Amino acid sequence: MRDELLKASRLHFRAHVEKHRVNVENLLRNSQGVADQPDIMDTIEKELEEIVKYNDLLEVLDKYFNLEPIKNPKELLTDEIS
Repeated sequence: MRDELLKASRLHFRAHVEKHRVNVENLLRNSQGVADQPDIMDTIEKELEEIVKYNDLLEVLDKYFNLEPIKNPKELLTDEIS
């Protein structure tokens, strides 16, 4: 169950990164066609902040939660300290 939850979380976070990346790309290519967003730069910044948020979550999963079970959790602590 653990691996399935981690895989689902990764997929969820990656999908959000891609969604916001596509939004930024769309704004960059079609900025004149977005009537309800008069401040394009502000909108792009908000989209980039969302990318950062989900990318950070992915990095936390990769750093702290391996898909393979941890054999000796104390090894992780000594690696981080040294």
